[in-house]
Amino acid sequence: MTISNPEPPVLFVDLDGTLIKTDLLHESALQALKKNLWLLFIMPFWLMRGRAYLKSRIAAQVRLDTGLLPVQDELLEFLKEEHARGRKLVLATASDQSLALAVADRFGIFEQVLASTADCNLKGEEKLKAILAMTGGAEFDYAGNARADFPIWERASTAIVTIPNFGVLNNVRKMSENMGKTMVLFNDRPSYWTLWMKQARLYQWLKNLLIGVPLLTSHTFTMSGFHSAGLAFIAFGLVASATYVFNDLIDLNNDRQHPRKKMRPFAAGNLSIAHGIIGMTLLLTGGLLLASSISVEFLFSALVYLVLTLSYSLVFKSYVLLDVLLLASLYTIRIIAGALAIQVDISSWLVSFSMFTFLSLALIKRASELVMLNKEELNRARGRDYQFSDFNLIVTMGITAGYIAVLVLALFVDNSLIQLNYHHPRRLWLLCPLMLYWISRLWIKTTRGEMTDDPIIFSIRDRPSWLILAGMICVTIMSI
Repeated sequence: MTISNPEPPVLFVDLDGTLIKTDLLHESALQALKKNLWLLFIMPFWLMRGRAYLKSRIAAQVRLDTGLLPVQDELLEFLKEEHARGRKLVLATASDQSLALAVADRFGIFEQVLASTADCNLKGEEKLKAILAMTGGAEFDYAGNARADFPIWERASTAIVTIPNFGVLNNVRKMSENMGKTMVLFNDRPSYWTLWMKQARLYQWLKNLLIGVPLLTSHTFTMSGFHSAGLAFIAFGLVASATYVFNDLIDLNNDRQHPRKKMRPFAAGNLSIAHGIIGMTLLLTGGLLLASSISVEFLFSALVYLVLTLSYSLVFKSYVLLDVLLLASLYTIRIIAGALAIQVDISSWLVSFSMFTFLSLALIKRASELVMLNKEELNRARGRDYQFSDFNLIVTMGITAGYIAVLVLALFVDNSLIQLNYHHPRRLWLLCPLMLYWISRLWIKTTRGEMTDDPIIFSIRDRPSWLILAGMICVTIMSI
């Protein structure tokens, strides 16, 4: 007699936060708002008719590129193996049916899809009813990630937990032990706080050291000056981190197609869009409150920085040359803000020098991106109005801007009024060759393809750049 092996129970797989490392409602709502911001005032009325209706209306506004959605790779590999063995897999999700079917088509391993419609939000108990109706009370396994999945895990033979929400894992583990169930865990998400440290881009706060430049050039070495500059540094850092979150949220699709940016926390799905909005709000509120404690003028400079950053993220980043001019302005405004924080006059020489220097650095950023695109055999950057054919022109403009900055520095040193502030003004001429060498070296590194996306961060990690900076500081101190 031949005894056939019993068929394994049907495996029902949740979608949002389980198979994909994001939420389709959040993704589609964000994309819909990018297309039409006025929907923000219409969505509450859709929600009044129920969450299911809200999902269906938002899904009707967008066409998601499901191929870009980040996936839990270990779970997907497991599902493919189970599918190859002949096991029946069913996608069971609270996402709208139209989006769920598109995702199911992407993977080609699901025999059936259970999803929300305009009349039914298939979540929690409603999803369990649909599963029991399909199985007729037979055994089944379930993969999920959230508290709403507990009723389903309690009825399932095996509880598969993927990238669990806070507090979920321990409760599922206790439930499995008490009920004698098997629990399987798939979790490749790094520490939550590590992710936020990365997302806040604390290393980018080093750019805010520019706030201290007026402290150096005005020779205002007082405790109150250092205190105000320190608070200004933190305030600008918090506001800047909030804008980084905003920029990454609205640029998800482009980041997911970028060789390096696809590993950013939101693009990779390791931080949720909802948590991003909350975190952005807290960072921005903290930064502006701290800025207001310094002075009204400094608060105004922080708001100007915020407006310029948002206009860059929403509009100007996709316009050739306007984007680099705006980037240069964002660096320069830090210096102006530093002067407002310590209440000293800002020199037109310093503003001119800063604008040309940071224009050169912004063009380095674009040139390095084009070098990378060429290595990837791509012609143009996603979300940018640049092509590789622009490379030589960008290099020419960037080097010219950098050398004009050195010329401004030379004219500053030669100015008779400026020389009155220094006991040994002729020593300041040594700043020019140091600056020339630094700018020229950065551009050589760029054309060789050795420059990272951001020349400021490259310089922070570059020992010769540190030596040049130390030399310039020593020259300035010896000239006072």
